[in-house]
Amino acid sequence: MGGTRAVALLALGSFAMGTDAYAMAGLLPDIGADLRVSVSLAGQSVTAFTLCYALAAPLFSAVLARWGTRTVLVTALVVFVVANAGTALTGSYAGLLGTRALAGAGAGLFTPAAATAAVALVPPERRGRALGLVLGGMSAGTVLGVPLGLLVAAESGWRTALWLITGLGVVALAGVGTALPPVRGAAAPSLRARFGALTRPRVAVVVAVTFTQTVASLGLYTYLEPVLHRVADVGSAVPYLWVWGIGGVCGSLLAGTLVDRTGRPALLAVALLGTLGAALTLLPWAGAVPGLVLLPLILWGAVGWAFVVPQQHRLLAREGEGGAAAVGLNSSATYLGGAVGSALGGLALAHGLDARWLPLPAAGVALAGVLFHLIAVRALAGREAVAVPRDTGTEPRDTGTARRDAGTEPRGTGIDRRDAGTEPRGTGTARRDAGTEPRGTGTARRDAGTEPCDAATDHRDKDGTGAAGATAAGALERNTP
Repeated sequence: MGGTRAVALLALGSFAMGTDAYAMAGLLPDIGADLRVSVSLAGQSVTAFTLCYALAAPLFSAVLARWGTRTVLVTALVVFVVANAGTALTGSYAGLLGTRALAGAGAGLFTPAAATAAVALVPPERRGRALGLVLGGMSAGTVLGVPLGLLVAAESGWRTALWLITGLGVVALAGVGTALPPVRGAAAPSLRARFGALTRPRVAVVVAVTFTQTVASLGLYTYLEPVLHRVADVGSAVPYLWVWGIGGVCGSLLAGTLVDRTGRPALLAVALLGTLGAALTLLPWAGAVPGLVLLPLILWGAVGWAFVVPQQHRLLAREGEGGAAAVGLNSSATYLGGAVGSALGGLALAHGLDARWLPLPAAGVALAGVLFHLIAVRALAGREAVAVPRDTGTEPRDTGTARRDAGTEPRGTGIDRRDAGTEPRGTGTARRDAGTEPRGTGTARRDAGTEPCDAATDHRDKDGTGAAGATAAGALERNTP
């Protein structure tokens, strides 16, 4: 099977995950009424899903670290199907939380493995598009699956909507299990590898910014229906969820193309995060003009989903064989942010905050993420620009060592030149003893005579394009958004 068709299968699985994760936001009033709990309390089922995705999924991934990619994907879909069937059958709030947590673990196994597999199945120049397609499957789950689930729930109840999601999982399981080709490379990095990735500064910055973005975006989305009721006095949230989801699909697909064409994923990420903050700031006042609320909604959906593409692309491009661990860590940060955001949103509503104003603190978190990103990448660039000259031999103190180690002559040749010039090893001693030059001339030639102290540096970098200059410029390019 070709790489494109295989990636389409992964997108189908992502579609099921997206439908499950985001349909619950629209079902909260019905679930709360059925199980006799408040909307804010029912919203904690979304927190259970996202928190288990973020924290429990890495533990399962560590257990399955030696399994093949396809096996991990199939296992994740089996867990997903069983968990959603359990949600459809539950009759208690505790059962709801437990099955949603299990579904989150299945999604946490599937999503990073699908992203890694998608990159492995296509040529390097198409990786951005492949990631966009897989992540676009999740956003397509919101634009198609979520409204469809809400329509089914309106006619037949929320449990029927969960059975629909279970059926989507079964279809995805059949496709991935029977038709996905073997994928080279580890799909499930170990727990040590995941946390080891977090110790690398550039990975830590990407993951931290992802966390802030999802606190703002996914956390607020959990309560989108009560927000819309207060902002625009809407009767049904389904058309607005369609708009949000359409923006998400377009954003995911266009982000991959932009990454491939510009080669500047860091710049794209910070622009998307700033746009998210602006859209959420506009939302509370958009209801004053009929139809205007659609603008911040479609922007929110587009940039919220598009943001994941450049972030994962940065991790996979920079980390090489450790990219799977970094992507898994980033996926955990995505849903940990969603869990924290939905928990804080529910807490705010429970303590009397008008849902109309809930987008404002979310916008503040997004803009704080922009500020952190700009400060952090410039600090990293400055640190590497200072560190590079010391490591590449541009300082006078280490010139002799750098010259020996830089590849201009075999190791040890510098010693021979000091002692003998162009004669065999040891001849310099004979020349000194024979009186052809004063004793110590070899040392004098080494320290002061034949070339300046910085000659090794001049030899490599005299025109500004040598190793040191290139390395420093590369460090700035890698870390500047």
